[in-house]
Amino acid sequence: MRFKRKFATLTMTLALSAGLTACGTNDNTMNDMPDESMGEMDHGNMDMSGSREVPTGLQEAENPTFDVGDQAVITEAHMPGMEGAEATIVGAYDTVVYSISYDPMHGGERVRDHKWIIHEEIVDAKAGAYEPGDEVTVDAEHMSGMGGATATIDSAEETTVYMVDFELDNGERVTNHKWVTEDELSAN
Repeated sequence: MRFKRKFATLTMTLALSAGLTACGTNDNTMNDMPDESMGEMDHGNMDMSGSREVPTGLQEAENPTFDVGDQAVITEAHMPGMEGAEATIVGAYDTVVYSISYDPMHGGERVRDHKWIIHEEIVDAKAGAYEPGDEVTVDAEHMSGMGGATATIDSAEETTVYMVDFELDNGERVTNHKWVTEDELSAN
């Protein structure tokens, strides 16, 4: 029993340290496993940091609630350790944000309700927003196997999205995290 507990703790620690890297760059990996506290998937094996590069065509927000350099509190976590973190706004952009479900390109279980990709991260995106149920090809590697996958749109919302820097509750620093929606932030 003691060995199983130590092995489970070691496995979890290794998975979390290997994976906490970014929800929005094209070179980050993540293995997804169910976790009731995070909805349909666990982002624990994800590199949550990213580059400052943004997709071509993404427009800076004209009147964001939070300006670059502002501090805000992350009120809704779609990844472990985010909720309650104080974030520094690195970028603010007006776009359509989507949650998606898809089968990873390398195989494995279907990823459900991944939050978030933006309109500019869809291959050959049409001019207008997609609707729930539409199928698109993803041009972002927020998670291993996401880039190039055919995804079903679960939800769509026109909003301001933010790139943020913050510290996880375990003390690890996350930089240029993509994406947090305006609804997931509040003033200090």
